[in-house]
Amino acid sequence: MTTWLRSVPLCVLLYSALSLCAQDHGAGGAMCLSASITSCAECLSHGPQCAWCFKEDFLNGADLGWRCDLPENLLNRGCEAESMERWETKVVVNTTISSTQVSPGDISITLTPGSEASVVVAVKQLQRYPVDLYYLVDVSASMQENLNHLKTVGVALTLRMTEHSSDLWLGFGSFVDKPVSPYIDVHPSKINNPCSDYEIRCRPAHGFHHVLSMTGNMSEFTRVIKRQHISGNMDTPEGGLDAMLQAAVCQEAVGWRSEAKRLLLLMTDQPSHLALDSRLAGIVMPHDGLCHLENNVYTGSTRMDHPSVGQLSDKLLENHIYSVFAVEKQQYQWYEELVRLLPAAYLGKLGLFQAPNLIELVVEAYKRLLSEVEVSISVEDKAVDRYSVSVSPICPEGSTLKGQSCSGVQPNQTTYFKITFGLRSCPDDGGDEDVTVLIHPVGYNESTVVRIHSKCVCSCGVTKRCSNDGQSPCSGMQDEDRGPNHELTDSNKGSNRNCRPDVADVDCSGRGVCECGRCVCDRSKLGAVYGKYCEIDDFSCPYHEGLSCGGRGACVSSECVCADGWTGESCSCPISTATCQSASGSLCSGRGRCVCGKCACDDPQYSGDFCETCPACQSPCQSHWKCVDCHFSHGLAPKEAGHCNSTCIPLVGYVDDTSGHVGGVQCMYINNDSCRYQFQTRSQYGQAMLYISTRPECASSSRMVGTFLSVCALTVLCGLVVVAFSRLLLQKRIRTPAGAGEDGVFHCTGKVSSPTSNSVWVKRRGPGAPGILLFLKFETGSEEVKCALLQLQLYFTFPLNSQLKINSVQ
Repeated sequence: MTTWLRSVPLCVLLYSALSLCAQDHGAGGAMCLSASITSCAECLSHGPQCAWCFKEDFLNGADLGWRCDLPENLLNRGCEAESMERWETKVVVNTTISSTQVSPGDISITLTPGSEASVVVAVKQLQRYPVDLYYLVDVSASMQENLNHLKTVGVALTLRMTEHSSDLWLGFGSFVDKPVSPYIDVHPSKINNPCSDYEIRCRPAHGFHHVLSMTGNMSEFTRVIKRQHISGNMDTPEGGLDAMLQAAVCQEAVGWRSEAKRLLLLMTDQPSHLALDSRLAGIVMPHDGLCHLENNVYTGSTRMDHPSVGQLSDKLLENHIYSVFAVEKQQYQWYEELVRLLPAAYLGKLGLFQAPNLIELVVEAYKRLLSEVEVSISVEDKAVDRYSVSVSPICPEGSTLKGQSCSGVQPNQTTYFKITFGLRSCPDDGGDEDVTVLIHPVGYNESTVVRIHSKCVCSCGVTKRCSNDGQSPCSGMQDEDRGPNHELTDSNKGSNRNCRPDVADVDCSGRGVCECGRCVCDRSKLGAVYGKYCEIDDFSCPYHEGLSCGGRGACVSSECVCADGWTGESCSCPISTATCQSASGSLCSGRGRCVCGKCACDDPQYSGDFCETCPACQSPCQSHWKCVDCHFSHGLAPKEAGHCNSTCIPLVGYVDDTSGHVGGVQCMYINNDSCRYQFQTRSQYGQAMLYISTRPECASSSRMVGTFLSVCALTVLCGLVVVAFSRLLLQKRIRTPAGAGEDGVFHCTGKVSSPTSNSVWVKRRGPGAPGILLFLKFETGSEEVKCALLQLQLYFTFPLNSQLKINSVQ
């Protein structure tokens, strides 16, 4: 299987959403219509919006390409829904399969060429997990000191991990390199003891040796570590990737628990060999990705090449394993590049492999790997080129969207992502196909299986006949019916009369050719031409809203044949009168007729959608005044009400108070005695009703006179008060002393003198010449002007022809 790896939140499948390729109506129709389309499968492969009409007599005589169109267009041309082949995209979720973290475990999707379907997946992270940690240690000679520090890690790590895990198990394995030349010294004395030159006892080189299966006994782990010895090899790179693959796939031997989080810790101080490196030793067989342990020793080391990075990545994903690399800083950059290519991998840098540092590295790696969410999607190799896959993560609150992944996810949080599958094309043989896809959250032991069924073959109803053979009408004729050059005989040519109506003298209405007594209509760029005599088309009829016959009928001999419920030249008029019903339920408010779905008012004074508006008409109250006046003229006596039948509506009632009747129009009537009467008009059960109040509201004439006099007296009194108050304020302002002292206020005098350049003359004209004559010439400061204006306000109190000169006191 081919795997797409996306850094997407870990998710559990909760909800599935169908997403089809959306296209506008016009673009979809253009995509479906094509002269080259001659079969149902070819039609539907153009997109999920297309449909094929397999009705046998559909568009008789028309080109086969007209059978392929949008469903609504086929319906308009007379193809019933049950006669259409249309592929639909479906998503079915199996909710019977339950799981703790990833659910549901099974989902089925039906895809058609060009379509897409999306599923929304969610995963919940548990509070605490059991943890399996497998130490895979490089035991070459350069790792002697680091191996010694590892002997004290077991118990301390167990105590430290109790904060994060409910149960910690440890395992151990060692590796060096492939035990063949040129990776090791093959001298007989060096094969069993690579360290013989240094008089040290070393163990033989090995590709991978599984030493201790998963156990919760920390004493056993420590005892096994103390028994380990170093080995040796010739070249710098080690066989780390080879050993990692065996530790991942040999699940039974290693003892990985299905319910535990699996961590594979690689400890080394050198880079690792990659695929094709083994050719130096004459090993050319690619790795098969299987377990090859015999007596806990990797036996395929000398027969198969190192695994590729992609192969190792697939096996880590397949077995739900997180990889942790603990390397010295000299090799950090090399492994940094490697970690980018592996799923759910963590890289730690240590100066020395001291126990406290290694413990913190393991704890930090565990917390980081669980908080970062990734998902892998695997599609079968046979179909990988025909499918597209996209992923959109939805991170929980408090986490961070990191590319297409979520980091910082906390326990008990649920992360969602949407995965969209698209089918690009059908298989080469054109048949249906079933493909299995795995949605696998990285590091989790649960996954979702997606079963995709690609629909590429038409069923065409019960008859299984899709009407897409495209044979000529003459294809079934025998040779004896033809001439020596296979041309039609005169007897058969006479059958051309079957290609024209009795009154016509042109075959196939001039829009086709007659073959063996049957019209084969021409294809027009304007639209479909069909019918027994090619007399029908869908483009020469009146258009409405851009569609021939409004899209509600068929065009026959340039005339619209409307579908049920429609009429008119362009089938634009509904037969139903529902659009003319007013809110009261009456047709056009009882004042008009429903014509083509709209009200035509009988009275030209009325207008509106339902003939409800009449700007020139009397108001409802005014229209009933004559009736109310008639009832008042007869004293509101029930016995006398019959005299008003000629001017009133039939239903008139007398009430004490009209406010108790809800839903009507409240009106007012004033009689000759200036008394006001309330009356109400309303409609009940389709009839107008009138309610007249018998309780008048009258006002006496003496009361009205008293009210008028009181208002007049109050107005005069208010005016006098305002005048007196203004006079007092003005006098007080004039009499206020204004010394020329410190406050800077000036005195004004009333001496009479001739006008000067620094004076203000004010002269009051005598009788017969009303008004004021001002002589203004200001060359002094603004204070003098201010004083002059103040004196001017009281000038009218002086005798006629008197003069006042206003000077400022210097």
